[in-house]
Amino acid sequence: MSTETTHIHGEGEVHEEGMTKGRIVKVALILSAITCVEFIIALVLIPHHVWGITYAIANPIYIVLTLFKAFYIVAFFMHLKFEKMGLILAIIVPILFIIGLILVLTNESHHWFDLRI
Repeated sequence: MSTETTHIHGEGEVHEEGMTKGRIVKVALILSAITCVEFIIALVLIPHHVWGITYAIANPIYIVLTLFKAFYIVAFFMHLKFEKMGLILAIIVPILFIIGLILVLTNESHHWFDLRI
């Protein structure tokens, strides 16, 4: 499960890259923490109107938290953090367009929802 590669740069410099058990546990804990925050928002803050959080405020928060989770999954479990820059850009540029599309469609959906009422 854990692959470790060693690259030697210059004289005597050794850089280790790859997924170790510690790194896997750290990423899993980060993903779990983000998921817990999402559940707290959905099950506690919105229904009980804590801090005045409504769905209009919670939806962009969900989108940002989901993008953080997607980054960690792609970067570590799909090993793109350790890949070359060209491959990383091939993934990041479309993701930026998708983020823009999500933001535009979210704004547009609120407009159409307001027209129905």
